[in-house]
Amino acid sequence: MKVIYAGTFDPITNGHLDQIERAAKLFSKVIIAVAKNPTKRPLFELAQRVELVQQSLVHLQNIEVVGFSGLLIDLAKEHQTNVLIRGIRSSDDVEYEIQLAQLNEKLSPTLQTLFLPPSVNWRYLSSTQVREIYYHQGDVSQFVPTVVNQALLEKC
Repeated sequence: MKVIYAGTFDPITNGHLDQIERAAKLFSKVIIAVAKNPTKRPLFELAQRVELVQQSLVHLQNIEVVGFSGLLIDLAKEHQTNVLIRGIRSSDDVEYEIQLAQLNEKLSPTLQTLFLPPSVNWRYLSSTQVREIYYHQGDVSQFVPTVVNQALLEKC
């Protein structure tokens, strides 16, 4: 079964990697969909985020990384899948993600969302927190893949 795991990934974190690696064990193909979100001001441009995700996942064989803009339901149709994987860390995430899943299902009735909680080691981690540490010149190396840490150091 082919699934899509979508996010902004600005930047991809070790928490994302954990969820992607777990999904790759469960499904025959995992499409990592890197979103161009017009409501956000990303630290990295879309092409660089796609590249960083690809470099972070070279050890997985059943992964495809794509950049996209527009509706996730359209990307799912384009890739002929009806399953989305979404990560949830807290009760705040659960409420938001349930609303998003219901909206997606309303727009595309065959589209289903599976929720994947993070492992305990990464439950607290988000890209927003990584960016905040980075903006204050903190060390994020323990939270992101090596290629992402290097890209952040080069941005300084």
